[in-house]
Amino acid sequence: MTTEASRPATSASPTSLQVFTRSRGLLLALVLLLAAAVTIAVVRSGDRHGSLDPRSTDPSGSRAVASLLAERGVGTRVVTTLDEARSAAGPDTTLLVAVPDLLTPFQQNRLRAATADSGGRTVLVAPGGTSVENLVPQVTADPATSARSTLAPDCDLPAARRAGTADTGGIRYTTTRLDADECYPSRRLATLLRVPAPGDGDTIVLGAPDILFNKRLDQQGNASLALQLLGSRPHLVWYLPSLSDTTATETDDETDFLDLLPSGWLWGTLQLFVAAALAALWRARRLGRLVPENLPVAVRASETVEGRARLYRKADARDRAAAALRSTTRTRLAPLVGVPVSQAHAPEALLPALSAHLHGGGQDLHTLLFGPPPRDDAALVSLADRLDALESEVRRP
Repeated sequence: MTTEASRPATSASPTSLQVFTRSRGLLLALVLLLAAAVTIAVVRSGDRHGSLDPRSTDPSGSRAVASLLAERGVGTRVVTTLDEARSAAGPDTTLLVAVPDLLTPFQQNRLRAATADSGGRTVLVAPGGTSVENLVPQVTADPATSARSTLAPDCDLPAARRAGTADTGGIRYTTTRLDADECYPSRRLATLLRVPAPGDGDTIVLGAPDILFNKRLDQQGNASLALQLLGSRPHLVWYLPSLSDTTATETDDETDFLDLLPSGWLWGTLQLFVAAALAALWRARRLGRLVPENLPVAVRASETVEGRARLYRKADARDRAAAALRSTTRTRLAPLVGVPVSQAHAPEALLPALSAHLHGGGQDLHTLLFGPPPRDDAALVSLADRLDALESEVRRP
């Protein structure tokens, strides 16, 4: 039997040259598309930096406000490490922290120590609850954010009054500082705070970054407010926190293990204990009283006795084994000497009847039937033999 070989190419089958000729248009289009994508990526790679970056021309970048500040003689310098930001703090410098929530508590404490008495201005952009408490004492963030983005100044801060309405709606703040300027309130809580510092310094807490975005700078009074807040000093240091900063892994010497645990761990642990207790109660519940059941198979008495004896021996329970032997012997002897079974375990009832039946002779009945447990296995075996001998003697006619 022969197998059919593969069919040879026919005159109708396309050749390699024909396949290339037919698909070269599609291949050329793919090459041009790939080249265009690479070219665009290379050209735009130098201009794309990220949100709130003064070098970025993206809608969420801040290149526009940096350019306007440069026209007014304010130079902008970008830093990405905590050490650079701390060293730049000074009376002629405005330090803008773009994302304070990216800083660790250790970094926040060090930054606050560097800027507290510097005499310059610090601008914090939308710090959250923990960040604002670490960076600006006596200021707290409200959990509920502003429902509106565009708000009126409604305060005496000159920069806010000149700017008018602006897109500051975001996180709302409260403070116990009586000398603080609370501006752009939303439901009676400020979205922009100015907290004075020693000398001529101060800290600006901004509830939203919108006034710094390229796409929002020409709306409302955003440009005016941004230029006044960032242009009060001749130098602007724009701090973009980076996760690659080596200080992000540093901690205070006083930090212990509990400080590294997330907030709420205590309640979470308590809930786990409660859940474990409920699970234990559920698994350990008893559905009514215990009901004895017959064994599924018949077991010979000798096997039962041997099995129980092995359990007693394994548990080294000579006292229980001796008690079981004596109790069973007393129960069997009581009817033989005319004592009710209910009084078989009462020495005052059983022993006189046994002595009378045996005519007062034989053995120390009290020690044999009610004595202490044996000291070792040999004594236990001897006790069993003596009990068996006593029962045999009583049964003898």
